[in-house]
Amino acid sequence: MRILFCNYEYPPLGGGGGVINALLAQELASRHEVTVLTSHGLGLPTESVENGVKVVRVPVFFRRKEAVANLASMLTFIPMGIHVGKKLVRADRFDLINTHFVLPTGPVGAALASYAGIPNVLTLHGGDLYDPSKFISPNRHLALRVWIRRLLRHANVVVGQSTNTLDNMRRFYAPEIDAVRIPLGIQRPRAAAASREHYGFSRDDTLLVTIGRLIPRKAISQLLVMMEALKEGPVRLLILGTGPQASALKVEVANRQIEGKVSFLGHVEESAKFRILQISDLYVSTSQHEGFGLVFLEAMACGLPVVCYDFGGQTDFLQDRETGYLVPLNDLDAFTKRCEFLISNPNLRNMMGEKSKRRVEEFYIDQCALQYENTFHAALERKKAIAPGFRAKFAELRRA
Repeated sequence: MRILFCNYEYPPLGGGGGVINALLAQELASRHEVTVLTSHGLGLPTESVENGVKVVRVPVFFRRKEAVANLASMLTFIPMGIHVGKKLVRADRFDLINTHFVLPTGPVGAALASYAGIPNVLTLHGGDLYDPSKFISPNRHLALRVWIRRLLRHANVVVGQSTNTLDNMRRFYAPEIDAVRIPLGIQRPRAAAASREHYGFSRDDTLLVTIGRLIPRKAISQLLVMMEALKEGPVRLLILGTGPQASALKVEVANRQIEGKVSFLGHVEESAKFRILQISDLYVSTSQHEGFGLVFLEAMACGLPVVCYDFGGQTDFLQDRETGYLVPLNDLDAFTKRCEFLISNPNLRNMMGEKSKRRVEEFYIDQCALQYENTFHAALERKKAIAPGFRAKFAELRRA
């Protein structure tokens, strides 16, 4: 197959949605021809080949940060993506388009699929449908709901990464769509084991770790409240990630007088991330919502139990009292007590960590790619019924 991925964010730009797209593209590139159409910015090349994947980046306005896109850059990706994408589909005979994020990428994938007369598989990532931390969450605005419903109904196949994402799609937008659920996948951790001493931590410390963009939806401030309650014990919180709340969170750490208990490690490379997970004892997250929760799988692959809220896509694979604890949303008192219990019970932590390792086996990227591959083949089979006249018309466009 010749596959065109459309995604407004792709590493190093963006978060988990871009990361999983890159892993999927690289896995499929081992047996298919794969191109990615994405955003340009921050000195990145306009065209490159990365791990067997051709990456084409289109100009967008005012992108200033790797981790977070702004509204202007997302909006300009639509016309620029369509403009550059039309040149791509004229030059390369793609069999299929896989569009990631219904907004802002959805209009690009839909326009290019219609122009080329090929199937469009639309992948939903959760936050593109529903984000309780944002006023601009699409479900809160009639115009966006109508737009998204139209894009969903015009896709040949809709894929959701979790039960929660598909429930939100049906609840707010299109209850009639029979979508496909394909869980995300991660790479098997390859990083060599690290020592705590290398990072300045003691063997006697209990290390809690959390990973993600420092944005309101992650609710990192709740973890700082918890650390204030735990500051008398040998407990440290490691925060990996960058984002617009970084400065405010550091001020809050100082105000709560927990500077020695919290370490901001910023953005780290993949290998360093896994080394830090491997020296940690417990993964914690107070995120208000995750469409799937890729980092939970990464923590589980490193043998960590997970304590998080019971709201989001992670409930598809985390099991309360088995792989850690699922706590009612925003019950920080219960969250803290669960963490305290695991901190004081290392044998239970180890047992839960082993269960996490076994559970994650079905969520590696090769399994995810195989399911996408099967979905792509099914979409192509259904599209064979396309009117011959449309194909002839597109053939004329190619010759023009």
